[in-house]
Amino acid sequence: MKVRVPGIWAGDDQAFLKDHIRPSDETDTHRRPKGRLHLALFERRHIGDKLFLLLVAACSGYVLFLLGLVAFSVATGSSLVLMKEGIVEFVTGTDWNAVEGRESYGALPYILGTLISSGIAMAIGVPISIGIAMFISEISPGKIATPLSFVVELLAAVPSIIYGLWALFVFRFWIRDLIEVPLNAMFGGSIPFFARTPFGLDIFTAGIVLAIMIIPTVSSVSREVMRAVPNSQREAAYSLGATRFEAIRTAVFPYARSGLLGAAMLGLGRAVGETMLVTMIIGNAIGLSAIPTSLFSPGQTLSSLIANEFNEAVTPLHVSALIGLGLILLGLTIVINIGARLLVSRIAKPAGGLA
Repeated sequence: MKVRVPGIWAGDDQAFLKDHIRPSDETDTHRRPKGRLHLALFERRHIGDKLFLLLVAACSGYVLFLLGLVAFSVATGSSLVLMKEGIVEFVTGTDWNAVEGRESYGALPYILGTLISSGIAMAIGVPISIGIAMFISEISPGKIATPLSFVVELLAAVPSIIYGLWALFVFRFWIRDLIEVPLNAMFGGSIPFFARTPFGLDIFTAGIVLAIMIIPTVSSVSREVMRAVPNSQREAAYSLGATRFEAIRTAVFPYARSGLLGAAMLGLGRAVGETMLVTMIIGNAIGLSAIPTSLFSPGQTLSSLIANEFNEAVTPLHVSALIGLGLILLGLTIVINIGARLLVSRIAKPAGGLA
């Protein structure tokens, strides 16, 4: 006799289980192949995974090997000047005398020139780039956004030497007559930043031209970052009554800020390492006169000094000093990239945005 309890059958339990539940080995046997064929397929898949892992590890190791090779080359090439001057004295020194028998080298003025010109470029270029990206991705209609995006990407492909020639023969006169001369006339006696007599070939002009050069790159990356923000973020802001500016400020920027910071760091990397454009427009001062005491004073960067003097270097110590500048530039670039990566990671964790 069978007595039914809710959820449980009492009585002939074995017959009930046999009719309604199949053993696990039967379910396995009808879903997967048996014997050697299954083993061969599994081993082949396992070998493919191992090969793929080795290939990816080799690609990653190649990057580290190349970086180590470059670092070893410049460290070896600069060993002569580092032993003669000392590491600290070479980095903090201000004298640069390439006359044989009286040679003395210091890199501090050119480190300052690199940092200040790049800082001016970032202060001017990054806000304009984010504004361009905001207009293309959030405000303008598709008929305007598409051709404008093409124009921005074409500007990013223009070689830096073209920007340098335009700045040397055209743009520097505009900057001198319209910006530097009025600032010097109004504030030259009271603010040291505007004290020098402007000629157009100085740190300020180099920073502005660097900003013009990095704007297409930063704006292109920023535009793609903003487009990757989910529409649900914007719709949530609009549903709460936010205006377009408020939706961008409260919904788009918090989600995309880590990506925007990465775009800015990409522009900074290009500005720090730029050579020919800066060489043509910065004034190419040497020694103490290269220390930028004013925005209107001529200066020099690490890369521009290498470009100016490497072909004329005849003594081993002079060549070693120029390679030492390259070592400092490499270290500066690595520090900037590591710091930017740490900053992006720190910002991305609480925001949950695009890293």
